[in-house]
Amino acid sequence: MRFETKAIHTGLKLGNPSNAIIPPISPSTIYEIDETGYNENDLLYSRLDNPNRLQFEHLISTLENGEAAAAFSSGIAAAKAILTALRPGDHIVLPEDVYTGNRNMVNRIMAPWGLEPSFIDMTSIETIEAHIQPNTKLIWIETPSNPLMRITDIRAVVELAKSRNLLTVADNTWPPPVNQLPLELGVDLVLHSTSKYFGGHSDIIGGAVIAKKYDDFFERIRLNQQIGGAVPSPQDCWMLSRSTRTLAYRMKGHNEHASKVAAYLIAHPRIADVYYPGIATHRGHEIAKSQMRGFGGMISFLVDGNQEASIKIVGSSKLITRATSLGGVESTWEHRQSSEGKDSITPENLIRLSVGLEHPDDIIEDLDRALK
Repeated sequence: MRFETKAIHTGLKLGNPSNAIIPPISPSTIYEIDETGYNENDLLYSRLDNPNRLQFEHLISTLENGEAAAAFSSGIAAAKAILTALRPGDHIVLPEDVYTGNRNMVNRIMAPWGLEPSFIDMTSIETIEAHIQPNTKLIWIETPSNPLMRITDIRAVVELAKSRNLLTVADNTWPPPVNQLPLELGVDLVLHSTSKYFGGHSDIIGGAVIAKKYDDFFERIRLNQQIGGAVPSPQDCWMLSRSTRTLAYRMKGHNEHASKVAAYLIAHPRIADVYYPGIATHRGHEIAKSQMRGFGGMISFLVDGNQEASIKIVGSSKLITRATSLGGVESTWEHRQSSEGKDSITPENLIRLSVGLEHPDDIIEDLDRALK
């Protein structure tokens, strides 16, 4: 069964005794226990399991080609569940330009808890190897990275990690599985902020972890989900399942439109550089081409000017919305350094653009107006 078909049909029968074509939302927090007593797979309490959550977890694990998934109330909660499945004193390797929310969570919550992080350049396998320590347990991959669009060679990192008996996790939020399948490349865990392309309409907050194997480590992640309690609501899971049915076709539009917008930006005299892995001159293009089926809807670019000029450009749009998130049907952009704050390593003249599903000519016309 092809991706598009799996996205539409997977999980519809789970927790759906009426065989409704669209499963109902199940808001109940409790479930009646059988008169003979509780059985292991029975639903008991909605924090532990819920029909809508079971449906979405089965759907997203199927699309990522994983064995199991755990859904969370946010992408940060999903990331934290992975890290708290480690032990205090463990060391992890992360990209120096990792998503700023995860950087803050690692530095302000997990480091005081006892985790030892190293933020490094993940484009060099030699650099990664040089930073592995005796207590290293996990390598965190984010490719393309947010917002510098750096590309990590997933296969090379997996080979290194396996030789050292280390876990690997790939944040696959930007490509989603339409464009990239890290588990097929050997990664152990995939992370998503489902708020982005899975939700696709800027109206859901959520996260998910998908495991290649349902092993002891994933069991600890599941424990963090069920006992820690950062679970998504039945309505959010229902909405995510609904939105995921159109994911393949939305991503085709995002891929196509971003490619056209990137070509426009490259030729514009006010743009100093464009970061998009689909461009042949991008430093990581060849690696991206070998591990991605499409290059996504995200573009970062440098204005030929300073911070003030960049902020003024973002403020001049009429169609493209000024907002910090991404992956919605509407185009959004932001001066990224302002959003990231004082510890940002993002250049002061970088603008991050989430290319939406408006007609690409309308997006380009708005860019042309703002850049004048």
